[in-house]
Amino acid sequence: MYKSIYLKRGKEESLLRFHPWVFSGAIHHADAGIQEGETVRVIASTGDFIAVGHYQVGSIAVRVLSFSDITIDQSFWRERLAAAITMRCHIGIADNPENNTYRLVHGEGDWLPGLVIDCYGSTAVMQAHSVGMHLNRMDICQALTDVMGGRIQQVYYKSETTLPYKAHLEEEDGFIFGHTDDDIAVENGLKFHVDWLRGQKTGFFVDQRENRSLLEHYSKDKTVLNMFCYTGGFSVYAMRGGAKCVHSVDSSAKAIEITNNNIGLNFPGDPRHEAYCEDAFRFLEEKRNKYDIVVLDPPAFAKHRAALHNALKGYIRLNAKGIRLVKEGGLLFTFSCSQAVSKDQFRSAVFTAAAQSGRKVRIIHQLHQPADHPINIYHPEGEYLKGLVLYVE
Repeated sequence: MYKSIYLKRGKEESLLRFHPWVFSGAIHHADAGIQEGETVRVIASTGDFIAVGHYQVGSIAVRVLSFSDITIDQSFWRERLAAAITMRCHIGIADNPENNTYRLVHGEGDWLPGLVIDCYGSTAVMQAHSVGMHLNRMDICQALTDVMGGRIQQVYYKSETTLPYKAHLEEEDGFIFGHTDDDIAVENGLKFHVDWLRGQKTGFFVDQRENRSLLEHYSKDKTVLNMFCYTGGFSVYAMRGGAKCVHSVDSSAKAIEITNNNIGLNFPGDPRHEAYCEDAFRFLEEKRNKYDIVVLDPPAFAKHRAALHNALKGYIRLNAKGIRLVKEGGLLFTFSCSQAVSKDQFRSAVFTAAAQSGRKVRIIHQLHQPADHPINIYHPEGEYLKGLVLYVE
């Protein structure tokens, strides 16, 4: 039997609506000796069972794994992972010969809060965002290889930067099942090097797959500027779409190297592409030539609500500079991946930037995360990627 955490009166309301988090302020008391990452039962003030989940020190005290009074064992992990791959097969993302790059587990969106698994060919990259998932990583790995069958030959564990540092876990990234030096994955028929060793997130931004395809659709005979290019995903799609020229910009020399490698992997020796290792704001400020299409896909400006005010000012400033560089009749693809920034707040920031420009601006697409990054309907916080495509006159 698991130890229990007991809620204050009335604090079970969100859990009765199946929200998967218990905040620390909702807890009245707990059984003695509960360790960080331990599986616990959540009990209402009435004494009724509500949920079972992983305990963690911090504002989110429990991440709910189930609203049934069950044991979290190997059959639980297999059941949840089987449901995840079944869903990806049903929507045509997994087992697709043109695409072996997809998210298999998206935290709360797959009823596994604190866990992310991205698949790149025969390699799965697992990332724990909670101590509980970290402690269960080998059981999850075993269930993953069981459920995925021959699809997955290697599992790379990449959680050094995502686990709470106060937990002092001192975990090192590395393979926990199998090993490979093959880092090439296929997305919609295009090849990409995936840097799961040193790259951001799990090594590649899988969540922009459909938005990259949309850029490809608009790129024929166009000049394209891809800011914050990272792995050059948008640039590679623009090249395949028939762009006249593509400029990729990032402040990281490593990102520029990866971008050039990915361009070379798909379009060796193609002179249409140039990459610049420069600060984004300085590049936008100093650039005089305008582009048919500008892509702004910056890193998260706000990782928590305390940074929201400065983040919104940053989005206004960035988009104002981006709009200035769009030719008349051109497009601006602009994104925010900050969970702390709502759709309305992001849209308001872009509106302010457009108003400052004095130009006629219309929204022609409203973009979001793809189907393999599902949003748990009881957890609206899972909607993090916001995007707009603007037609600028």
